[in-house]
Amino acid sequence: MAPSLLATAGGLLLLFSFSSAQTRGDNIALCTPNDGFGKYCPTTCGVADYLTRYMPEVTRDLDSMLRDLEIAANLTQGTEEKIVYMKDSATSAQKSSPQDSYFSKTSNMLEDVLRFEKTIIQQEQQIFELQNLISSNERRLADLKQLSIQLQQKCSEPCKDTVDIQPQTGTDCQDIANKGATTSGLYYVKPAKATEQFLVYCEIDNFGRGFTVIQRRRDGSVDFNKNWIQYKEGFGYLSPDDTTEFWLGNEKIHQLTAGSTIPTVLRVELVDWEGNKRYADYNMFRLGPEVDMYRLTYGYYFGGDAGDAFDGFDFGDDPSDKFYTSHNGMQFSTPDKDNDKYDGNCAQQDGSGWWMNRCHAAHLNGKYYQGGRYTEKDAGEIRVQKDNSLDFEVNPQIQLVVLADNGLQTAHCRVAITLLDINDNAPLFEHSSYRTAVWEGQVHNTYIMQVYSQYLSLFDIRNIKQAYHVFYGTNWWSH
Repeated sequence: MAPSLLATAGGLLLLFSFSSAQTRGDNIALCTPNDGFGKYCPTTCGVADYLTRYMPEVTRDLDSMLRDLEIAANLTQGTEEKIVYMKDSATSAQKSSPQDSYFSKTSNMLEDVLRFEKTIIQQEQQIFELQNLISSNERRLADLKQLSIQLQQKCSEPCKDTVDIQPQTGTDCQDIANKGATTSGLYYVKPAKATEQFLVYCEIDNFGRGFTVIQRRRDGSVDFNKNWIQYKEGFGYLSPDDTTEFWLGNEKIHQLTAGSTIPTVLRVELVDWEGNKRYADYNMFRLGPEVDMYRLTYGYYFGGDAGDAFDGFDFGDDPSDKFYTSHNGMQFSTPDKDNDKYDGNCAQQDGSGWWMNRCHAAHLNGKYYQGGRYTEKDAGEIRVQKDNSLDFEVNPQIQLVVLADNGLQTAHCRVAITLLDINDNAPLFEHSSYRTAVWEGQVHNTYIMQVYSQYLSLFDIRNIKQAYHVFYGTNWWSH
């Protein structure tokens, strides 16, 4: 409205100038009409004549415009009065009735309008972002369509299995070799008691012997710390070039050995870090069903240059060492299913499944040490502590405990303990010295020996001296 009013005011000022000039021409009698008016500067009576002819019409227009201005001025004044009245009324309403419901509703409505406007702006921004996202998705969809076309073209070509599986099949690898197979690799076998065939790696030598490989350790790439189900079904990876680690599965091993009428030979092949190879053969190898916890049995040691570790090991400390470390007749144990002969859980401590006794002399599923390097952390810290003081009231005794603080494998360790006295009143022991052993698989915080003694002087306990030595390999500690 303001720009149009200013333009009108400018026009009015110009018209007022013409009016003054016309009045001034009427009072001067020296005007001479000049036909050149319009071509030359209007300084003659032509101006007066021009104004005389057009003055009535201009006057009418001017009067009309003045009336319009007066009306507009009246309307403006009325509007200003209403605005002032509304402001005064609002102020008065706020002062007189601050809790006025209509005023509150009006304020709330204004707030809602502002909030809605803000929401609309946000939604417009979201719409803009969604439009960009739609455009991006459309481009991606076009790329995917193109890729789909390429895949369809590729899949229309004849497919070729990248895993080379030999075509011959049989009940086991020896059966496959008997049918003429001479190449080691992946084959499908179906034992007599199996409901379906499964894949195995067959190692066929130059003499026509076919070995079904049930376990392979090469580089420690597969973790053998598995539960019962995993050992039952098998884990790891079979490869046609025999470069991967795996456990075939206890159920498959049971089916391979239980359904055969020909005695099965178990061969254990070992290779050290220098590449030296050793082996051990066990005849009449068999694995029981799951209800018998896949019990391992074999007839006898068939020979080899690796030794007969399955028969147990005599540590030289106790006649029962070999009996409690043999594996023939043992049930399979895993960290979550303990079937060993020990009070603890050998499989849980070793972190792998095996035919545990109490615990073992051979463990081919144990922790894999790269390069055969053992650290103190791997072996466990061995220490001896005095568990309780001499009890001079009833049956005095000293109790010593060998601890593996981190609970890991401890390896074979000899402990020699000697108890002396600093004077002539020596305690009476059954033996002058005691020996015990700690071996791989020993459970954490296990009591390995108790030493009983009687002391002659029950009133003087200050002259007792205990001395003990702990031997670990070629190292020893004295405390």
